[in-house]
Amino acid sequence: MGGLYLGIDVGTGGVRACAIDAQAGIRGFASVALPAPRVDGNAIDQTPELWWQAALAAIRKLGDTVGLGDVTRIVVDGTSGTLLLVDAAGRPCSPGLMYNDARATREATRVAAVAPRESGAHGASSALAKLLYLLSHDYIGDARHAVHQADWIAGRLASHHGISDENNALKLGYDPVARAWPPWLDQLGVRDDLLPEVQTPGTPFSEMDPQVARSLGLPPTAQVAAGTTDGVAAFIATRADQPGDAVTSLGTTLVVKQLATQPIFAADQGVYSHRLGERWLAGGASNSGGAALLMHFTAAEMERLAPQLTPDQPTGLDYYPLPKPGERFPIADPTLAARVTPRPVEDGRFFQGLLEGIASVEALAYRQLARLGAPRLRRVIGIGGGAKNDAWTRIRHRVLGVPVSVAEQTEASYGAALLALNGSPP
Repeated sequence: MGGLYLGIDVGTGGVRACAIDAQAGIRGFASVALPAPRVDGNAIDQTPELWWQAALAAIRKLGDTVGLGDVTRIVVDGTSGTLLLVDAAGRPCSPGLMYNDARATREATRVAAVAPRESGAHGASSALAKLLYLLSHDYIGDARHAVHQADWIAGRLASHHGISDENNALKLGYDPVARAWPPWLDQLGVRDDLLPEVQTPGTPFSEMDPQVARSLGLPPTAQVAAGTTDGVAAFIATRADQPGDAVTSLGTTLVVKQLATQPIFAADQGVYSHRLGERWLAGGASNSGGAALLMHFTAAEMERLAPQLTPDQPTGLDYYPLPKPGERFPIADPTLAARVTPRPVEDGRFFQGLLEGIASVEALAYRQLARLGAPRLRRVIGIGGGAKNDAWTRIRHRVLGVPVSVAEQTEASYGAALLALNGSPP
């Protein structure tokens, strides 16, 4: 298998393009910034044409350093839950309601009345709540398809609209277990013909539009394949590919994701699963993490204290760091208070105790996934700012009891390119 494989990531701040070869070697990256979306209270939206122009610019920029004439397949990922309505030709009939737009509170109440608890369509920021909002606010017009951000960019590359994937469709109400749109959508008055055709991520659905291909220096024979969300693409980028492989994101919060052989849902804890072909990506998020650390130390102070850490000598402190009361996973308790006492006199020991506490929360999260049906933890790959702390990685290895490494690559565009190369999720 030769040629090049192109991944396009439409992120929150810009569009990034990545080209890889048949051995998954990176041939080049290019990025183009996006302006901030319009914000009016809970309403957060953007003109979709901005995404398209940025995508074109990113591909052309990549073409300045990489010969794109050998591109075989293209996959686009986008922000999860970002939705718009388009007509039969793919022209937008509405603004793009962004992933974090939460104006559809009334519509979310309607969804909650009929959707199963394990559905990914709950909440005011779900794609389904956004669709109901658009339908009730006269955006229907000539609309023919409800599509997600990634769907629309891929559709424009191919001039073939109304195709989505099993990951983006989750928040629109798609049932990944039955692999079908559920009948309860009828109770909400959702028209079947508006819902996109859902395919497995990485499945080719069309060749490129010849005119678009020529304008970008791409071959018209290049295939456009069903995409995924930015979060799933970033997971794929880590090269985690076996049941039991997990990825922990150590950012503002603590997010865990693990490859499983069966779906895992626990609505009361915010645990849900993306379908990855015949496997599942189960995940949950804790409120512990970087924000909890910043309650006690600045970033500069943590950098100064890092050399004082002794990863192989546990402090014995039993902490559960939180930035404020309330936890969702691995303990579902909206009133749970942080446990960060007793506080040692030495800042370095206190800092290490906090890091050990977050590592213990991470371990508890994976044990909880196991209780819910996840396979035995095999290895953990770290991403996010906290993963770069070598001492913390050693602490986490000790607490988790499995190999812990730092991801070599976390770019969602690289994950999308891997999906293009492999033609299916890991």
